[in-house]
Amino acid sequence: MWASPEAAGCEREPIRIQARRPTMMFTSVELEYLRSQRLGRLATLTPRGTLQNSPVGFQVDDDAGVIAIWGRDMGNTRKFHNVAANGQVAFVVDDLVSVSPWVVRGLEIRGTAEALTGQTPPSGYWSAEVIRIHPRRIIAWGLGPDGGRTSRQVAPSLPAAG
Repeated sequence: MWASPEAAGCEREPIRIQARRPTMMFTSVELEYLRSQRLGRLATLTPRGTLQNSPVGFQVDDDAGVIAIWGRDMGNTRKFHNVAANGQVAFVVDDLVSVSPWVVRGLEIRGTAEALTGQTPPSGYWSAEVIRIHPRRIIAWGLGPDGGRTSRQVAPSLPAAG
């Protein structure tokens, strides 16, 4: 939004007033890693109480603090129906950096997810359904200069129910 010079109390060029950005869900190291990867594994809970683990492509929406999972026919997949019925998920992205020495790195994101319909996909290839993961806990290993393991609770990105 732009404020006029008069509204700003001066005769200078207009000043830009920026809306406050939400707190970042992912660290810069986590974002860099997630953006470098193409595949992850989404674990969902079936209505019968068993687990399903599916390889998926994904996108990071760091402004919203979510992971978006699109698909060719997402609305007809078991994972989409599992999320719609339960919403509890775990999502893992990892890779093997080296076998000698053995070096692995990755992220596990635990949280809740939404199964949304009628969305505008980022590509004409994908359908109008998306799974959006809202992290509650982020566990990282092998990332950053020390390559250590971190685990933290994160603030929910879903609006409060009411």
